Amino acid sequence: MPNLKNNSPISFKKFNTDIQNNPLFYCAGLIMFIFSVFIFSFTAEFYSFIDTASIWVREFFGEFYLWLGLACVLFLLLIAFSKYGRIRLGNSPPQFDRLSWIAMLYSAGMGAGILLRAVQEPVYMYQNPPLKTGYPNDIIALEFTFYQWGFTAWAFYGIFALFIGYSLFVRKNNILLGSSLPQLKKIKGIPQSIDLLTILTTVFGLVAAIGLGTTQIEGGISHLTTKDPGTLWIVIALVFLICLLAFFSAYAGVEKGIKRISNWNIYITIALLIFVLLQADIVEILEQFLTATWYYIKDFFQLSLAIGDFNPGKQFLTDWTYYYWAFWLAWAPFTGIFIARISQGRTIREMILGVLILPSLGSFLWFSVFGGSSFHLIESMPSYNGEFSNVFTSIFKFFEAFPLSNITNIITVLLLISFLVTSVDSAIYVLSMFSDKGNENPNKKYRLIWAVLILIFSEAIILLGNVKPESDVLDAMQKFLIIGSLPFAIFTAIMMLLFVIEIRKKY
Repeated sequence: MPNLKNNSPISFKKFNTDIQNNPLFYCAGLIMFIFSVFIFSFTAEFYSFIDTASIWVREFFGEFYLWLGLACVLFLLLIAFSKYGRIRLGNSPPQFDRLSWIAMLYSAGMGAGILLRAVQEPVYMYQNPPLKTGYPNDIIALEFTFYQWGFTAWAFYGIFALFIGYSLFVRKNNILLGSSLPQLKKIKGIPQSIDLLTILTTVFGLVAAIGLGTTQIEGGISHLTTKDPGTLWIVIALVFLICLLAFFSAYAGVEKGIKRISNWNIYITIALLIFVLLQADIVEILEQFLTATWYYIKDFFQLSLAIGDFNPGKQFLTDWTYYYWAFWLAWAPFTGIFIARISQGRTIREMILGVLILPSLGSFLWFSVFGGSSFHLIESMPSYNGEFSNVFTSIFKFFEAFPLSNITNIITVLLLISFLVTSVDSAIYVLSMFSDKGNENPNKKYRLIWAVLILIFSEAIILLGNVKPESDVLDAMQKFLIIGSLPFAIFTAIMMLLFVIEIRKKY
């Protein structure tokens, strides 16, 4: 049951006292302010440093990321099918039905990304096959796309969901990541540093997501109105709209806000999927889906470690897989915390298998339908001139090949907004939990503060990118996430070891 006491109205005087006694909140706010001033004052230098540092992380830790990703998948499967998988996260029945649970974790974990990459990524892999396995190009394209959006990505989320869910509902601890294992509390400063890093990485990740999402939405609006993309005031208005809607959703809470929007996302996504599938060669699409899924599972170890014919080369790995793994890792703490928060009442086995398998299969089918249909469109063209190469407009150009394109493109724009709202409202909720000292039903005034801070920070970064177009500030924010992922990568490996030691002692 929700803690109604924590959601009851309180005086601003008491709330101000709570803020003053919250060094984590103050420290995070101060760092964000200093960071913003530094970016504005030294934009070119900042971009150069971040670009160099992100390449260094991928260059020297990329192979470690590959091993870590495989280890996370195997670790979760071993826990799920062991006796520990029967451990229930709390004593109450599940708070949310299975469909709503899947909808919320998918909307928070992937969301607008599947629309952003639905056509562009499979087509790129189709035009530039990364593997030399002898499989047909369409199967290689789908298999490698599955690999980058499949079990490993969700394993990074699932690892943190497992740590936090066990800490919150079994050990009856708070939801703060730094307090998730008792061994961490013995080292002075480590829990607070972990929590601070999680807050900052979440905020920077949100800014990158909002920037990417609003750019694609603006591109869709410009495409519909036959105007050149890049209108600044539209992007600024979209950021305001998304942060406003996300605040209302987070303010309403998980049950009344986030759950309802997430369900809407899934229903509309399925409707778009069926719309495209019914106009494609259904048998061929399903064959590609099943074949690519089978090859992905069969080749999983070779893909995960880039062995032999499954090694696309260091440059390709650096540009794609290492980038994705670092991005998923950077998002994993906040997404994992949110997944843990909505998984109360489920067993560890159900949570792990639900997080690993169901969203992955949904993504595989999505990319099969849109990717397979794109392959067919390219083959039927007199010549392909990169119509699907732009990540921001590819899906809108794709729908032009089908009836009712204006309607489907409008729906896509609305769905992009809705998916982005669910990512932002989930993050606002998690940030509020951190700021409210781990309270799983955080004070609503924290939700307002974080919504305003994210709005200001996002607008500032977008304006800065317009004022100083010679430096791609938004791209730099994404690359900053890659740097932020390195501590979490090392932390993940340590946490898996400590978690096993703890549950072996207790069970």
